[in-house]
Amino acid sequence: MDWTHARWLLKRMDWSMVIAVVLLLGIGVAFVYSASYRGDDLPVPSFYRRQMVWALLGVAVFILFVLVDYRRLRAAAGWLYGMSLVLLVLVLLVGKKVYGAYRWLSVFGVQVQPSEFAKLALIVMLARFLGRPGRDLRHPLTTLRALVLLALPFALIVKEPDLGTAVVMVPMTVLMLFVAGTPLRHLALLGLVGVLLLPVGWLGMDEYQKERVRVFMNPGRDPLGAGWNKIQSEIAVGSGKLWGKGYLEGKQNVLGFLPRTVAPTDFVYSVIAEEKGFVGSAVLLLLYAVVLAAGIRASVEARDRAGRLMAMGVTGLLFSQVFVNIAMTIGLLPITGLPLPLISYGGSSMLTTLAGLGLTQGVYARRYSL
Repeated sequence: MDWTHARWLLKRMDWSMVIAVVLLLGIGVAFVYSASYRGDDLPVPSFYRRQMVWALLGVAVFILFVLVDYRRLRAAAGWLYGMSLVLLVLVLLVGKKVYGAYRWLSVFGVQVQPSEFAKLALIVMLARFLGRPGRDLRHPLTTLRALVLLALPFALIVKEPDLGTAVVMVPMTVLMLFVAGTPLRHLALLGLVGVLLLPVGWLGMDEYQKERVRVFMNPGRDPLGAGWNKIQSEIAVGSGKLWGKGYLEGKQNVLGFLPRTVAPTDFVYSVIAEEKGFVGSAVLLLLYAVVLAAGIRASVEARDRAGRLMAMGVTGLLFSQVFVNIAMTIGLLPITGLPLPLISYGGSSMLTTLAGLGLTQGVYARRYSL
């Protein structure tokens, strides 16, 4: 690819998405710093510096995925999907155990979370499978084969265990099936089967996961143990009121009521809500809405079915994560340990999210090209 063609592609991006993403990255770095802040007299941990590095690397990955023709990724979908499964197996065999879960591989001293990359590989694989010309989407076997593609990484990720990451892959897959043209009766049947399998899922959950559900139903069950994070998060969100307490002034965070191990990651939205209030939270949601609209626009205007499915898959995944994370922090869902995209501290999530958004913009930039 020559420089002229690269410039042409970058100019054809949806710049409303680019601006919103850059603003979200800036907010993320600022509030990872705030979530690590413990007062003027204490040193601030280096999380925010690492987050800046991951954000800059992520921007480079974003540009790379815009420039690489998504049709090449479609052609390599089988390899990407297979490699993601191999990495997920390696996590279970030689992965690093943190807080009772095997989710990370150590690569040259850097902790990598393969389940994040597996989500993007699944999107590309489903887009290739469902987007193949001549595919009979009305045949039940097509839906079943798509579910098998989901089931393999889903089962491996649940085994780690990382239920939150596995769960958000389900609405993403259903959305891609819908956009591809799968009959609604098939999707309705899938929903019914999913409801019927809930008791089986409960039996397969680890005890700490069951306890999170029990605490969600009854926060007073263990207020000083399993229910602590949930209660402190809701206090932080509610105490922000309309305008918030001010940057670096959140008491739940600074005084350590919201645990320092989770404030920069799973509960960074609580920090934002306490310090910037309802108004700040609304601005954050507005920026996500801009990204959502751009993702839908890229899918609608895609030049082929595979591109349409990739763009919608990334968009569906991103906003499943946003919904689950925010719903978790305000008490509408059980605690899952799922990061807030582009905001929460973490390199694997950052790079995968920006790769997916770059893929979406690559589809959009080529919407009229031959």
